[in-house]
Amino acid sequence: MSEQVRLVIADDQAMIRAGLRLVVETAAAATITVVGEASDGEEAVAAVHRLRPDVLVMDIAMPRLDGLSAARRLLTGPRPPKIVLLTMFDTDEHLHAALRLGVSGFLLKVSPPEQLIDAVRVAAAGDALIDPAVTTRVIASFAARPEPVPAPELDTLTGREREVLELLVRGLSNAEIGGRLLVGEATVRTHVGRIFQKLGLRDRVQAVVYGYEAGIVRPGG
Repeated sequence: MSEQVRLVIADDQAMIRAGLRLVVETAAAATITVVGEASDGEEAVAAVHRLRPDVLVMDIAMPRLDGLSAARRLLTGPRPPKIVLLTMFDTDEHLHAALRLGVSGFLLKVSPPEQLIDAVRVAAAGDALIDPAVTTRVIASFAARPEPVPAPELDTLTGREREVLELLVRGLSNAEIGGRLLVGEATVRTHVGRIFQKLGLRDRVQAVVYGYEAGIVRPGG
C-alpha cells in the first residue's frame, strides 16, 4: 500500500458517488485520493484492473453486476483491492457470503461520513470495519442457529491461540487482548497471524464470523 491511499468509488447513483467523493476530499484529502468512479459492478471491476486502487468502496445493489458478484470476482483474482461494501437494511441478505468472501468492511449508507473515512483507512491498513448496526444483525442471525458448524481445523490451534481467538471474536483489540492475557501487543499480533494462517482467514471480520459459526462464542454468552 502506498502512503497515499488510492480509492475507487462504485455506486449506480451519481449523487451518492459525488457525495462520497466530497466526504473524502473534504475530510481526508491529505491521506486518501479518489482515483476513479464506477456506476455498476462491471465498471468497478474494470476500474480496479485499470487503476489498481488500494481500496474499493462499492454499493451492493447495482445493475449489470451487483456489488457482491463484483467483489467475488475481484477477491478471487490477482492483486485484489480491499473492499468496503455499502448496504441498506433491505439489501444486506448476502452479508454472510460477503464476509466469508473476505470483504474488509460493511457500512450502511446512513452511516456518519467520518465512519467512511475510518473504514477506508482501516481497510487500507489490512484490517476490517463493520457498522455496529450490521454487526447486531449478524449476531442475531447466528443466535437463531440451533447448532454450531463443525470446525476440525480448530484442533490445530494451541491453547493460547484458542484464548486469543475467543477474545478476538468477542471484539477485543490486540491491545485489549494483551492486557487480558498479560502479554505484549506484538505477541498478540503474532498469535493472530498464526491463527489466520491455520484457519485460512483473511482478517478479523472473517474471524468473527468463523468464531460464531464454530460455536467458539455464542450470542449472549
